[in-house]
Amino acid sequence: MASQLKRPADSYNPLYFLASLGAGGLSVTFFMYLMFWVPHPDQPVPLFADIARAFQTGTLMLQAAIVIAVLGIAFFAFLNIKTLLWNLSALRQFQMTEGYKTLTSSNAEATLLAAPLAMAMTVNALFIVGMVFVPNLWSVVEYLFPMALLAFSLIGIWALRLMGRYLGRVFGAAGQFSLAGHNSFAQLMPAFALSMVGVGMSAPAAMSHNQMIVIIALLLSTFFAVVAVIYALFAAITAVSAMLQHGTAKEAGPTLMVIVPLMTVLGILSFRQSHGLHTTFGSHGDAADGMMFFARMLSVQLTFLGLGMVVLLRQGYFKDYVFGRQTSPGSYALICPGVALSVMIHFFLNKGLVAAGAVDKFSLTYWAVTALALAAQFAMIALVLRLNRQHFRGQETPQAVPAE
Repeated sequence: MASQLKRPADSYNPLYFLASLGAGGLSVTFFMYLMFWVPHPDQPVPLFADIARAFQTGTLMLQAAIVIAVLGIAFFAFLNIKTLLWNLSALRQFQMTEGYKTLTSSNAEATLLAAPLAMAMTVNALFIVGMVFVPNLWSVVEYLFPMALLAFSLIGIWALRLMGRYLGRVFGAAGQFSLAGHNSFAQLMPAFALSMVGVGMSAPAAMSHNQMIVIIALLLSTFFAVVAVIYALFAAITAVSAMLQHGTAKEAGPTLMVIVPLMTVLGILSFRQSHGLHTTFGSHGDAADGMMFFARMLSVQLTFLGLGMVVLLRQGYFKDYVFGRQTSPGSYALICPGVALSVMIHFFLNKGLVAAGAVDKFSLTYWAVTALALAAQFAMIALVLRLNRQHFRGQETPQAVPAE
């Protein structure tokens, strides 16, 4: 009698929302091609008309880049939405099981924040899809900004409620939190979710011409950014203490690099706020200051990327969970750092080095730095496809390891 095929994903874990998050992040990496290579003098982001004009008048290389970008955005936005819908359905079913009760009485309850995190990324991805594929979007964009703020506010309230329920439980009575099980950065998931909501709210601050919308966007994005930073600092400091005592939990090892996407999201949030303050309130920033700001953010990212890689290689994580037969939902946390690093390199180069006059746009140095961003992007594409085959295709003898 033939063995029944199963998938590791059949043993559901909320960390599978990171599969949707990673796909959405990859759609953003393709948008970077359009953002920094396609001229868009009339507004801060490229739109359908700008892309069409550049395709008609641009060089063969630019035309090829536009085709790759458009196809990449379409494919990964579709994968983002498809995986999000699967997760929402699976989460509803999971909530009716004993496994859900066990999860919500342990440290792993924080992983539920992956749901609003992925949802916020999807809203950001849909906005990119609108800019790229919908003609004349800018004519109605001022009506879309209040809708975007409302959507992100609802997601933010969802995230705050999940976080409040979790913190109320662990702070409300003794014995509700395991310090020994805090030996990773998995507890930074709420901070990541709140920062993703914040960066979405900061977009109207940078692009709207309605002063009231800009003010609301600035205040709301600031609130979520501040709460995210406070939570991240508290969770990271206590996690380091636990890791020094107990070592890093192997299945949660990729979370050591969650600081990388956190820095990219908060960095873009801050950049958008600065742009909004400049265009609406006349606040002026120096290009050199912008270059050093992105340099500092990138330095923090490289520090934690190096730390994470050292630990993962020492523990043999890639050999077991990426290239081996074992599977862990936490493997999807590997995608976010690579995606975030790619996006940050683009911003550091274009809004930092080029804007300050340190590097000429489209020079040999420019393309050498861009190549680093592209290398990180393509590596994450390969990783997404690899993990999706491991987790979502049937196999006879899966070895699923629950992530903490």
